[in-house]
Amino acid sequence: MLSVGLTGGIGAGKSEVSRLLAERGAVVIDADRIAREVVEPGTPGLAAVVEAFGEDVLAEDGSLDRPRLGSIVFADPEKLATLNSIVHPLVGARSAELSEAAPEDAVVVHDVPLLTENGLAPLYDLVIVVEASPDTQLHRLVRLRGMTEEDARARMAAQATREQRRAVADVVIDNDVPLDELERRVDAVWTDLVRRAKEPKDRSPRPGAG
Repeated sequence: MLSVGLTGGIGAGKSEVSRLLAERGAVVIDADRIAREVVEPGTPGLAAVVEAFGEDVLAEDGSLDRPRLGSIVFADPEKLATLNSIVHPLVGARSAELSEAAPEDAVVVHDVPLLTENGLAPLYDLVIVVEASPDTQLHRLVRLRGMTEEDARARMAAQATREQRRAVADVVIDNDVPLDELERRVDAVWTDLVRRAKEPKDRSPRPGAG
């Protein structure tokens, strides 16, 4: 099994790369999807979030009002850290379960938005960073996701810098390109991942491990 960490700034197109890798045969473990699951109604995760932030973060149906919570935490680093301390351990435990269930010869891609911020690079055999220019990120967030420019800039500022992500990257995919070119780049990366998965694993720790 080859364990791959996939990350990138918000609006960089990481999810598209994740989708393309899944189409090519990767076992994708999506931290964002799991993060939603662990705070569904009735879960201990949601109860902990409500205890920390109050019932104002709940929608009328009792589910988590994610836009409301996001507007609170992404403008306040301390509140963001509080939320992360609740959600990240739950996500980590569920991700480990899914990874252990994958076939022995699988390329397992862990789609982790905050991989750099949380110092998770040493957990993986290889780290892929998807990046785009800040202008491209802002355009995608405002035009495609419907965020206000203020909210989009706050979320971008709350994440690692391009330099910090590149420092932990083994592979960088530039996504300031049309989809057909992105597919070509992902094809090349996938070929390399399959090759690596077949090689004897180097058991030496990644830089920063331990």
